[in-house]
Amino acid sequence: MHKIIEKRQLSETVYLMRLEAPHIARERRAGQFVIVQLDNSFSERIPLTIADAHSEEGWITIIFQTVGKTTKLMAALQEGDVIGNVLGPLGQPTHIENFGKAVCVGGGIGVAPMYPIVQALKQAGNHVTVIMGARNKDLLILEDEMRAVADELIICTDDGSVGRKALVTEPLKELCESSALKPDFSVAIGPPIMMKFCVETVRPYDVPMQVSLNTIMIDGTGMCGGCRVTIGDTTKFVCVDGPEFDGYLVDFDNMMKRLGTFRKREQEDDHACKIGRSS
Repeated sequence: MHKIIEKRQLSETVYLMRLEAPHIARERRAGQFVIVQLDNSFSERIPLTIADAHSEEGWITIIFQTVGKTTKLMAALQEGDVIGNVLGPLGQPTHIENFGKAVCVGGGIGVAPMYPIVQALKQAGNHVTVIMGARNKDLLILEDEMRAVADELIICTDDGSVGRKALVTEPLKELCESSALKPDFSVAIGPPIMMKFCVETVRPYDVPMQVSLNTIMIDGTGMCGGCRVTIGDTTKFVCVDGPEFDGYLVDFDNMMKRLGTFRKREQEDDHACKIGRSS
């Protein structure tokens, strides 16, 4: 059981929770995630990135958006309540080194998993520029946290309510074309279509780009195969081989098609998982 020691609402549909999880906090590294199950019965298992952690105090931070039954139930929990199961840290950590100049592009809720990567890149000695995108200012999250750790923060919104009225690919292209600021390494996390176009933006400039994929995932240990993606000519599992991959090799069109497979069922309020049931 994992006690909720802090809860904050970051936007209309996005929540932050800090959980007691000392073992996970000691072992986690940037880029890894956990599988969360609200109780010990047959409730849904959902993957969530570890957005922050403190090894000595024994807590981890998760950030989630209310998009289905489980996340809505989770949003109703309060400080002092408990979550039944939190499994992790899972996945391969981000490869961190001193690349020189790094650009991190986060879109929407993708800013949450980007935060620990920005922290790690800065600690490794990189000059880090962060580009954050959202539909409007009310949907922007972790602005203060990113501003505190990044060397430069560029904010883009679709409606221009804060920052630049532009897609995140616009300042990304400008940086790639700059002789002084051209990145040596880049990361993109957000909606699949955003990551796809970020990859296409940096491709002509030969800037390496890692992307973090958020696919359908059940067990998080490579057994179910639900998170499989095509990377180059190879099938990979996001939960054990990822979640980060070379963006140039990801078949985004195939991934987006698979993501929509169970969309209607995911939105059903009365749907119950049948794993482990006899009938």
